Amino acid sequence: MNWRRFCCFCICKEKDLIRENKSRDYPWELYTLKEILHATNNFHNDTKIGEGGFGSVYRGRTSKGVEIAVKRLKALSPKAEMEFAVEVEILGRVRHKNLLGLRGFYASGNERLIVYDYMPNHSLVTHLHGQLAADCLLDWPRRMSIAIGSAEGLAYLHHEANPHIIHRDIKASNVLLDANFQAKVADFGFAKLIPDGVTHMTTRVKGTLGYLAPEYAMWGKVSESCDVYSFGILLLEIISAKKPLEKLPGGVKRDIVQWVTPYVRKGAFDRIADPRLKGKFDRAQLKSAVMLALKCTDSNPENRPTMLEVVEWLKGGVERRRKEVTNLQHMLEEDGNNETDADFQGLRMPQSDSRRERAVKN
Repeated sequence: MNWRRFCCFCICKEKDLIRENKSRDYPWELYTLKEILHATNNFHNDTKIGEGGFGSVYRGRTSKGVEIAVKRLKALSPKAEMEFAVEVEILGRVRHKNLLGLRGFYASGNERLIVYDYMPNHSLVTHLHGQLAADCLLDWPRRMSIAIGSAEGLAYLHHEANPHIIHRDIKASNVLLDANFQAKVADFGFAKLIPDGVTHMTTRVKGTLGYLAPEYAMWGKVSESCDVYSFGILLLEIISAKKPLEKLPGGVKRDIVQWVTPYVRKGAFDRIADPRLKGKFDRAQLKSAVMLALKCTDSNPENRPTMLEVVEWLKGGVERRRKEVTNLQHMLEEDGNNETDADFQGLRMPQSDSRRERAVKN
């Protein structure tokens, strides 16, 4: 099926889904271009709230008083239209409290518009590194709530959606926050549907440097564990407010795992936490979360937990994890500065029985 037929297929299917869901809990809208232009003041620059390679995102208000966000494709290329079709197709399949809700879309002529719920607290990256970072609105409980919500959204994609879905672009700018700072995983333009019984696929690399699992970045092997790796990076970012990659003097780049590992070896977990928290965090919870992040970013995908295990770990309580974290810290201290893969054996979780057994090449 060529890309044009695929896009038409997705759009037609989406219209069917909208009609089918009109009477359900998640009513969808079939917007006209006139309605969207009115809501965004003709895409006025003052309403622009974001911009990326795909195009721009605008804030708007419908005639019914509903606040919306509108993603507008910059140019109608085969690549852009494919991403539009994929996102519409994916969002037509999923509904979860931690996934950004789709209100509807418009596709006609040269316009491709996707309408979402507006998120008043913007993206996670805005609070960690952007214009709201200085306000430090994310205290420790909020950060852990955001981590759990993001993990639950991913666990839904990996284990409940049918077929399973790999996001492929988990990062701080793709985690949006509603009025109550509840996390909403967004942007499904790079997502992959995984047929039942498949463990991984080989495909063109998409995503963002600093978050990419090594086997995906180097060989294009994408699996659910690639999202787990990205989540591990995101979790360290939430805890520390450090960027996934930072430039050191001389042009050398250091990733967040390289930065955090020496502190873990020394047991200096307090040094990992965002200084803006001013020490106001649960120290046992901090250790547990850092250890989980290191498990998620294991270089061997077979040793990473599933997202269901990640959710269980994050929600399972600090006391159950305290002994394992203490033992792990002791092991790292004994190992000193030797940073071989063997040092991280204690970070590995048992492989889930739910891992599937066949692979295909796409």
